[in-house]
Amino acid sequence: MNDAIVRMLDRHQCRSVGDYVRALREILQEVALLGLWRSKFFEKAAFYGGTALRILYGMDRFSEDLDFSLLQPIPDFDLSRYVGALEREIRSFGFEVSVERREKKKESPVQSAFLKADTLKHLLVIETAEEIARQIPRGQVMKIKVEVDTDPPPGFDTENKFLLHPLPFSVRAFVLPDLFAGKMHAVLCRQWKSRGKGRDWYDLVWYAAYHPQLHLNHLEKRMFQSGHLKENEHLTREKFLALISKAIEKLNVEQVRREVEPFVKNPETLEVWSKEFFQDVARRIVLQ
Repeated sequence: MNDAIVRMLDRHQCRSVGDYVRALREILQEVALLGLWRSKFFEKAAFYGGTALRILYGMDRFSEDLDFSLLQPIPDFDLSRYVGALEREIRSFGFEVSVERREKKKESPVQSAFLKADTLKHLLVIETAEEIARQIPRGQVMKIKVEVDTDPPPGFDTENKFLLHPLPFSVRAFVLPDLFAGKMHAVLCRQWKSRGKGRDWYDLVWYAAYHPQLHLNHLEKRMFQSGHLKENEHLTREKFLALISKAIEKLNVEQVRREVEPFVKNPETLEVWSKEFFQDVARRIVLQ
């Protein structure tokens, strides 16, 4: 096994099959980021979303996808130009993956691709114990979705963040108040199977606890773009507080708790969840 992969695996302290599968996913995610950096992708785009929080800021929730936004709209941007770089980088560390572009049925500014890897084969690459690896069915495929928003709303800032594994490199990412604005847009506006998404609410709690500053102007621009605010409306502090309070009152707490539980290492942290709890969390947000 590659020495850099050994060091990356050691950070995870794996004991169960779930630990090893999550570790494998995160190793592939970080190697993919390295491949994107080598291909100059971060000259045009920035990292955001739950995996950015996990990898760059140590959030204690596992995340599946790699989400990016262009720094400014590029009508002819083509994610396919970076597929070869991703495959070469990942294979250079001993993994066999394929990267496939996903063609959307509906017109959308979001371009998607999937990294696909044989889960069992790659657990053996990272030298998972046989008694653990045999719990994975043959042919099970691990998928990591890569998404790029090619028509981003304006009003956000980015910064360079540095990673040391598998070797030192940099990733351009949204600054935290703008990351929080993006997450709040999901909390207020995203419809996921007609209900709230547990991972969004978990991340909201994380932000309130560790980085409560939220860039209100960027949230306003996101809501303009998605049609949740009219162009002559402004997102005032009072309107924001009314919207988050209304979202909490409509929330099915038990449903969102069950949805996020598989992604949390310590499910006991979810026991306090209630509408009263989320109303208290919302009051801790610092609007900028």
